[in-house]
Amino acid sequence: MFVESSGTKRQDVAYIFPGQGAQVAPMGTVGFDRYPNEVEEASDLLGYRIDRLCLQDPEKQLGQTQFTQPALYFTCALEFRSRSEDKLLQPLVMAGHSLGEYAALYAAGAFSLMDGLRLVAERGRQMATARDGGMTAVIGLPPRKLAEVVADFPEIDIANYNSYDQTVLAGPLSALDRAEVALNAAGARTVVRLNVSAAFHSRAMRSAAEAFGSTLSTFSFRPLRLPVISNRKAFAYRDDELATELEAQIINPVRWVESIEYMLRMGVREFVEIGPGRSMSRLIADIRAATPFAN
Repeated sequence: MFVESSGTKRQDVAYIFPGQGAQVAPMGTVGFDRYPNEVEEASDLLGYRIDRLCLQDPEKQLGQTQFTQPALYFTCALEFRSRSEDKLLQPLVMAGHSLGEYAALYAAGAFSLMDGLRLVAERGRQMATARDGGMTAVIGLPPRKLAEVVADFPEIDIANYNSYDQTVLAGPLSALDRAEVALNAAGARTVVRLNVSAAFHSRAMRSAAEAFGSTLSTFSFRPLRLPVISNRKAFAYRDDELATELEAQIINPVRWVESIEYMLRMGVREFVEIGPGRSMSRLIADIRAATPFAN
């Protein structure tokens, strides 16, 4: 059973966990080598070899939502566990981008490793049933100008406020195609369609959110040991709102800019990204560069 480390607690450090899109094979090598019993238990729970998927991805399934989500959660959670058991520094606060919130909540003690895996596997299954629409990243267009353009396309939702320079839109493919023309005309530096199966964090996910909500309503969460910043509200979760907020997260935008600013106001000066890649670290650097009180 996981026991919280007695490592040094820094009052200016946040742990950050990435979301879907960060997955890449191979990932999780250190955790799989260190925790073979947990790998066996997770593989039995999921019905497939989690280590084979993450390290080799022979069937090219790692990019499919129902596989991506448990794989990324499990590898991030094991990396956190390894850091904690090595008595490395303990953070002041934690946050995760979309799916990454589940690794942050595990790290804060909201549920056990395997209970979190069960939740995430069900979340991935429900979200994978949504097939309509897609997502487009817009880079280099000021937020106010972007909002003006998107206002002309009522079928489109803003899905991720990733940085002052990057916003992700979600909606029907035809509407995203039309919006791309308008966004380029408005001066966007880059407009790129993301390789996803549906319009995540938008109204298109309502059925998936409601189905997942049925699972959440029967789940018992533990009190959080450390603050975790909610994607939807951009401030710290209360213990009594975890189920409702995690359901709502699926259809609401990820307010990442505001979440990072909230942590900066708490006094965070160092962000440690846990998981594959450094996509969150790059976004955070962009946010800090544009935030007057960040340094």
